[in-house]
Amino acid sequence: MSQIRGRFSKAADKRAAEFTASIHSDWRLYSHDIAGSIAHARMLGKQGIITGQEAETIIKALTDIREEIEQGKLEFKPELEDIHMSIEARLLEKVGEVGGKLHTARSRNDQVALDLRLFTKEAISGALSSLRELQQALVTKAGASIDVVIPGYTHLQRAQPVLLAHHLLAYFEMLQRDKERFNDCFKRTDVLPLGSGALAGVAYEIDRDSVAKELGFSRVSPNSIDAVSDRDFLLEYEAAASLCMMHLSRLAEEIILWSSEEFGFIELDDAYATGSSIMPQKKNPDTAELIRGKTGRVYGQLMALLTTMKALPLAYNRDIQEDKEGFFDIVDTLLSSLKVFTGMITTLKVKTENTRKATEQGYVLATDIADYLVKKGEPFRTAHDIVARLIGYAAEKEKTFTQLELTEYQRFSPLFDNNVYSITVESSVAARNNAGGTAPQRVTEALSRAKKMLGGSTDGN
Repeated sequence: MSQIRGRFSKAADKRAAEFTASIHSDWRLYSHDIAGSIAHARMLGKQGIITGQEAETIIKALTDIREEIEQGKLEFKPELEDIHMSIEARLLEKVGEVGGKLHTARSRNDQVALDLRLFTKEAISGALSSLRELQQALVTKAGASIDVVIPGYTHLQRAQPVLLAHHLLAYFEMLQRDKERFNDCFKRTDVLPLGSGALAGVAYEIDRDSVAKELGFSRVSPNSIDAVSDRDFLLEYEAAASLCMMHLSRLAEEIILWSSEEFGFIELDDAYATGSSIMPQKKNPDTAELIRGKTGRVYGQLMALLTTMKALPLAYNRDIQEDKEGFFDIVDTLLSSLKVFTGMITTLKVKTENTRKATEQGYVLATDIADYLVKKGEPFRTAHDIVARLIGYAAEKEKTFTQLELTEYQRFSPLFDNNVYSITVESSVAARNNAGGTAPQRVTEALSRAKKMLGGSTDGN
């Protein structure tokens, strides 16, 4: 329990004190707490709420405390409950009673809201930077694979040929939406809550705008009750992170499949794979599997905070203390996943012989053959049925399209002639020359667009 005794006649039960303490997780807010306190002290001095000398004394001591923490010289004690009380207790040790004036015109409610918003803004900036690095890796790999064709899949069944670069750039687009979501979240996080007090505002002539400017906030909160009880910005971050992790998990799943012997499309670098304790031949895609697994944990933390917040009356309730551990876990998980994914994409090797074989096996050109008949006047639904029956025949004979004789084609439609053999993987890809398609021209344009969006050129070689 808090060291603020006030009306209480005895100390908190030891187990209760340990139970309510949050210093084990919120110590991570120390730099944000000190930055907020310095700005608050400076404002109090300028407003004449405390003297200028008192403000300077407090600011100097807070700067020293930050150095002590960063040098590992300050021990955090569980009995001090949280990072705010830990710093304040050390401040009182250093400067005496004048340190007690720092908490004038503020509450721990608006103090922690400030700290979390400062931390979240940094977390968003870190996520945006890491997302850009992963996009850069995807663009580079796509540029190096501009001539590589793979089977595109629906229902995990071979469907139509596509350029590998086109496939990779699909994830670029997903990550771009993630960046937009984080940028949007930043706008609503960028609000100063300090000055709201416990819930009703404060009874002093404070200057919230000057504090906002010093701390880099674009505006101040318009409602004191909402300011201390709002955790929407955390939920937005966690939701954006969950969507981002979902995208990483989808790509991780494909990397896991592609690196298997059954697919054999890629080989992971040794630095991003592990062996088996019993089977010497194994090269396991553990990094990708862990990213896929950690996605579920991120979802769980989002659901936990949603559940915590769903029935809380205004304004602050101690339940909200549960916002931090899960949030910090999501921040750490997202950033580490993005970093490791960037390395994994950068170093993986594409097995072009295997991807080529995969496009030549089976019947991935079926739609192109149906389109061939359509261009000769056949209605598409009829053409679809003709090609479906042709495939049934070819499968029974264990033949590919190229192995079928023209007479065999003509059993199913007299419209077939020798130019049916001009339908190839390359012609199929080239035919999709509409905006957003997989044709080489369109993918080259998409690569240029992606590079421009990243703010510089990316060499695909």
